[in-house]
Amino acid sequence: MSITAALQNVALSGAQTGSKSRFIAGPLYDCIFFIYSPLLALLLGIYISDSAFTNNEVELLGREAPLANIFIGTFIMAHLVIVFFRSHLNYEIFKLHPLRFTLVPVALFIAMTTSEWAAVMVGVLATWWDVYHSSLQTFGLGRIYDMKMGNSPQVGRRLDMGLNLLLYAGPILAGATLMDHVNDFSQFEDVGAVFFTSIPATVESNRRYLTWAVLAIGVPYLLFYVLANWRFHRQGYQISFPKVALLVSTGFCSIFTWGFNTFGEAFFIMNFFHALQYFGIVWWMEKKSLTATLGLQDSRFGKPIALVLLLTVGFGYGFWAEMIDGTNEAAYNLIMVIAIMHFWYDGFIWSVRKKQV
Repeated sequence: MSITAALQNVALSGAQTGSKSRFIAGPLYDCIFFIYSPLLALLLGIYISDSAFTNNEVELLGREAPLANIFIGTFIMAHLVIVFFRSHLNYEIFKLHPLRFTLVPVALFIAMTTSEWAAVMVGVLATWWDVYHSSLQTFGLGRIYDMKMGNSPQVGRRLDMGLNLLLYAGPILAGATLMDHVNDFSQFEDVGAVFFTSIPATVESNRRYLTWAVLAIGVPYLLFYVLANWRFHRQGYQISFPKVALLVSTGFCSIFTWGFNTFGEAFFIMNFFHALQYFGIVWWMEKKSLTATLGLQDSRFGKPIALVLLLTVGFGYGFWAEMIDGTNEAAYNLIMVIAIMHFWYDGFIWSVRKKQV
């Protein structure tokens, strides 16, 4: 469908959805879990910086680490595993991609178990796919807000994708936390891949050029994005103010945190709001399906029980994955498979364009 044809459908779509809320769940829920969660995470990160929570190590199940590290590690792992509540426990979604949800994770686990190259490649891939995936989570939420306004899922899609990659990945490539991401390439030492192990040193010596490249691309793109959306608006595209607020809060948090890391809590802040958003969207979208799967749709306690199950499974797995000994190869491979499946599944199970939301 061309952009012009898509825009001609906006008025009709808007009429059909005009009586609905512009929010996903509601103003308060959206503001806490989606729109302003980056700013809430930033305030939390500033509050805990240089505190006992982040500085003092505790011993837990034989592991010594600050409570902040254990908490955010658990939260990250918890949000990764709850994708299965939508991919596998939602029958309408599962029947669309049965092979992707069954054979592929098993095949990947076997590959990692039988090949050290595969295990190393997946470990490094997970770091960078996480960057891409995290940026597109904001993209997905923004597209849902567009849908709530009655806009076509085709209008501005690529522009939004580019903007979210710029807002999330740009500050990493141009900022203070670049080497924290690049150093994962040192894992290739385990398989003797000299070319890949040299990447961190090469990036470190040329990082100023990356900074200038991001600025040279980013500033013109922001201007182009605003002008393109103004043109769409004049042709009928409806501006979603929750989406605008989401983009502004995410962009500010990302630039301030990934780019400068002034308080030293970039990893905590960015992963906290990302995981919070994911728990928020999974619960809101899947509470009916999960309650029905448990056979509790007619029970007054059905939704509370479903919520407790979601949190118990999520944080139970998250704590186990965070506490697991890194020398346990089978456990490590399982954790990596769940992470990769989370990144991959999210690319198609929340698609506004495919009408799965």
